[in-house]
Amino acid sequence: MVPVKYFAKTVAIRLLTLIIAIYITVVIANLGGFIDRIYIGQIRFNVESEIARNPSFANLPENLREKYINERVQAIIRSRGLDKPFIFRSFIYFRDALTLNLGRALILRSASGSSLVKDIILERLPQTVLLFTTGTIISALLGIYLSLYMAKSAGGTFDKSVTFFAITTSIVPPWFFGIIFILIFSFYLGLFPSGGMFSVPPPSTLLGYFRDILYHMALPLLAWVFNGLGAWAYVSRNILIQVSQEDYVVVARAKGLPERLVLSRYVLRPSLPPIVTNVALAIVNSLTGAIITETVFDWPGVGRLLYEAILSLDAPVVIGITVIYAYLYTLTVLALDLIYGLLDPRIRSSR
Repeated sequence: MVPVKYFAKTVAIRLLTLIIAIYITVVIANLGGFIDRIYIGQIRFNVESEIARNPSFANLPENLREKYINERVQAIIRSRGLDKPFIFRSFIYFRDALTLNLGRALILRSASGSSLVKDIILERLPQTVLLFTTGTIISALLGIYLSLYMAKSAGGTFDKSVTFFAITTSIVPPWFFGIIFILIFSFYLGLFPSGGMFSVPPPSTLLGYFRDILYHMALPLLAWVFNGLGAWAYVSRNILIQVSQEDYVVVARAKGLPERLVLSRYVLRPSLPPIVTNVALAIVNSLTGAIITETVFDWPGVGRLLYEAILSLDAPVVIGITVIYAYLYTLTVLALDLIYGLLDPRIRSSR
């Protein structure tokens, strides 16, 4: 029987969480209406600049010119709903964000000159996916592979060594490793560039351009993987050890089954749901990039875009990045909830 009640309840909870998160984001990113006041000031500045450049207004008396400017500014303000109270405007912004109508950026522009928030974000997203999503997948796969040997020899020298490595690397941010790697491999050894995404000028051939990008992403990718590898190994190791203590695993070993078979069939398979959940959420998190790491390596990703938007108080871009992330995160968690609820009746009954 299809667990309709469980599905409906799960979808309702996730949608409510998404709605609340987006509205709070709209209010915070707008600083309670402060950004709108800056926007109004920008409108006045643009109108005054336009009038000053128009020779037909050169001989117009000052009072008439000021009156025209005020009327023009007020007309634009009314057309954009900025004359209404912020609480009213916040629900308009919330509606637009919820429907992914991200609008136009106040300050930032894409490389093509577009002010549309979606164009600005989509221009930076591939760079973030290339570096951080790739790095997350590599560190997760290597970490899970190491965790199998850690769980197999729990308490041994290898387990303790990797655990120490995990604790040491996970408490240090990836950008710190990035600086160390730049000093060693770029400034001292001269093996890799210190930053950027490609050479200037870039290679003329497609193959050369692709190789140049891989060459430039080597150090930030190494820093990202080095930072996350130990944590993935340690967390996965704990999950595997917890499962290996279940009764059915003890019985399988008591029957004399080969250890490799016990690990693959009786330990690894039941451990996959929480591990897959961690991997899926980590991939979604990687889509937002890393502000400081991208700044250190001069990598033009979403994280650096968010940093630029915050510095320039470009609320539409901040809201756009956050809303897209909220949608992706919510949909991922919802999909995992529904899949696990369908496969495991115990999860449905617990709700």
